[in-house]
Amino acid sequence: MVDILPITGTFERWDDLLALITTAFAPMNGVIDPPSSALRLTPRSLKDKAADEIAYMAVQDGILLGCLFCRLEPPDGLYIGKLAVDPAAQGKGIGRALLARAEALARSEGLKKLRLETRIELAGNHRTFKSWGFEKTADRCHPGYDRVTFIEMAKSLS
Repeated sequence: MVDILPITGTFERWDDLLALITTAFAPMNGVIDPPSSALRLTPRSLKDKAADEIAYMAVQDGILLGCLFCRLEPPDGLYIGKLAVDPAAQGKGIGRALLARAEALARSEGLKKLRLETRIELAGNHRTFKSWGFEKTADRCHPGYDRVTFIEMAKSLS
């Protein structure tokens, strides 16, 4: 059974968390442009990110299988970022379980929507998020780019 747990101030497995994210995001290397911000993460920056945001981990028998970072977006949203699942554990409902935990958080805070961003090149992710109830809301580009580099998607919680 996979447990979805908060990443709190007592968490110490920053190297393991970084390895999980790096492994999960590796298939994007050379596919997305600009490169993923995950490539710039360090154990220290992850610790800082967890202190600034709300983070969860998926753990089974002590093995870290997934994570999700989120932040409140007043007045009515919760932003979902750095959703990562170990490739060997993908397709087993871990991403959906992490997202369900974020949705429960949003509902407890009285928020009306979840929002995320996904790279334009990652059509498989678009389909997965759509199957989880997200709809495309906007095309966006990173600074310095004159083409769409990512899309925003949102899920209504009403």
